This record gives sequence, C-alpha cells and structure tokens, in this order.
Amino acid sequence: MAFKILASSISVLAALQAANGAVTRRVTCPDGVNIASNAACCALFPVLDDIQKNLFDGGECGEKVHESLRLTFHDAIGISPEIAATGAFGGGGADGSIAIFDDIETNLYANNGVDEIIGEQKPFIARHNLTTADFIQFAGAIGVSNCPGAPRLDVFVGRKDATQHAPDKTVPEPFDTVDSILARFADAGGFSPEEVVALLASHTIAAADHVDPSIPGTPFDSTPELFDTQFFIETQLRGTLFPGTGGNQGEVESPLHGEIRLQSDSELARDSHTACEWQSFVNNQAKLQSAFKAAFRKMTVLGSDIGDLVDCSEVVPTPPAPASTAHFPAGLSIADIEQACASTPFPTLPTDPGPVTSVAPVPPS
Repeated sequence: MAFKILASSISVLAALQAANGAVTRRVTCPDGVNIASNAACCALFPVLDDIQKNLFDGGECGEKVHESLRLTFHDAIGISPEIAATGAFGGGGADGSIAIFDDIETNLYANNGVDEIIGEQKPFIARHNLTTADFIQFAGAIGVSNCPGAPRLDVFVGRKDATQHAPDKTVPEPFDTVDSILARFADAGGFSPEEVVALLASHTIAAADHVDPSIPGTPFDSTPELFDTQFFIETQLRGTLFPGTGGNQGEVESPLHGEIRLQSDSELARDSHTACEWQSFVNNQAKLQSAFKAAFRKMTVLGSDIGDLVDCSEVVPTPPAPASTAHFPAGLSIADIEQACASTPFPTLPTDPGPVTSVAPVPPS
C-alpha cells in the first residue's frame, strides 16, 4: 500500500512538472539568437536594436526618450467612455490614433509639439512588423529603460490600430484645474488621484519646448537625465504664477533659473486631494519606481482587453541603477519649501554644496 501511495505521488508530481514546463517553455526566435516565452515577442528584438541605436542615440536618456514617453500618454489618454455613452465617438485609447491621424490630432492644442517625435518614429514603424499602437507604447517603455533609476516597464503587443481619431479635450492641459484633471483621468480609465500623481513621475525626465517657446528644452527638474524624485521636491519650492495668457500660459516661475514648472503640476503638489501623495515621493525612490510602473501598465492598455494582449515585458532591458539621492538644490533648503501636506512633516534632505546654479536646457538630439 505504501508503495502504491508513493508511486501515485510521483505520478502526480511528474504531471505537475510537465504542466509547468508546458507553461514556461520558451521558443528560439527566427534570428537564432534571442529566446522568448511567446513567439509573438520575437518581433520586438529587431525593433529594440533599431530604436536604441537609431532613435535613442545608442541608449541615451535624452530628448527623444522624453518625447517618446510623452507620446505614449498623449495617445493613450484619448479615450472617454463618458463621451462615447452620449453617442459621440470617444476615442480608442492606446490605439496609435495620434500618429495615424496626425493631420488632425497634432493640431489639437494639448498635443502641441508631438508632431516632431511622430515624424521621427514613422520610418521605424514602416520597417517593422508592429502596429502603430504597439510601436508607440513599446518605444516609450524602451526609452525609459535608458534612464538611471527608472523602473523596468511592462510591454504588451496585440493592440489594434485606430480607425478613427480621438476627440479634442481628452488630453489635459497645463492650465486646467486640479478638479478637471482628476475628472479627466477618472473618465479615461478609472485612475485614482494617487495614480495620477504616479503618472506625473514621467516629468522627472521631461522638458518643455512649447509651453514657453522662448525657452525650448527647459526641464521640469534639475536632473532631467535621471529618473529620480527631484521633480517632486522642486515643484514644492516657492514660485510665482505667471498670468494665464501669452507665451508662458500654464507656467509657474521656478526659483531655479532654467527650470520650468507647469501650473497644473504646481497646483497638484498643493491640492488637498493630492498634496500628501505628492510629498510621499520626495525621498522614496522605491515607491516612485513601483507606482509609476503600475500606473504606466494601466495607461498603456487603455482601450484594449489585456487578456487579448501578449505580455512581452521580458524584452525590456533592465534600467541602470539610481544615480542620485533626494536633495535640495544648492542654495536652497526646507525654508524654501511651500509644504501643503498637513498630516506628515516634509522629509529631511541634504542640500547640494555651492551657490545657486542654473539648470541647463535639454539639448536637441
């Protein structure tokens, strides 16, 4: 009897191992070099090599990375179940419409400037076997992997390309109120205020060319080449709001010369719905990474059933380790912080040595 029980246990174990092997079996890609857990992911390896070399300048965290990440958002957020429920077309989310219908969508005010990166990406889309929708999200995730301190973002393929353009007013603008921004995100994909703050971590590697055209390439924090928490510190420094018209509409003056601050970022950092969540990222790199990764995953599949997509996250390179720690810029301290979170003290941070310095613009690439 004991022998029969042992034999039966061994049979069950063997069956489980076989089943597990079937689930985890990997395939060799047609290039004979790469291996993937799903054959559909093999198409991404030549795209990865091509964009790293020829779009991202050999793997830099530069302007084209910033713009590619911005494009993932501007494409994906163009969806509105609320508008669709009225009988009007509500957009399709991360469906490539911003590039497929670029003659329409790039003329919308909130998409000012995205025509440049769309033009840069189009030759890559043309020579690879990916939908426009998949390419935009893949390029954004790969670009971020070049930035020290970034999370390794999730990548999916299998999205269907758009057949219609997204409607106007689905991309938030820098002079929108906090209430309208939160409502827009909630409508687009059920994003919570905390998830909205997490998505704005993208501004840690961002720069503005068109908010104030007189100062192109102006970064949102002092370390635009690093995916770090400085953005969440420096948006809380005291600043002066410009009038809401003219070339600097939606802009707040930063105490750091050469740095730009969006009015919407400034207000989200100080609003009762988001201030404490904003402050929670100030010296928490691990939270920054995990929260942005989760929010990006949610955004990048808007308009698709994730069960219909293939997870190819294994193709994404592991980003470099963080290369900075949270700090006050030289010449500034806690006295320069306009704290809005009443329930938690602002973290204690060191100050960089030396006099106050200017932040250099992000060079075009």
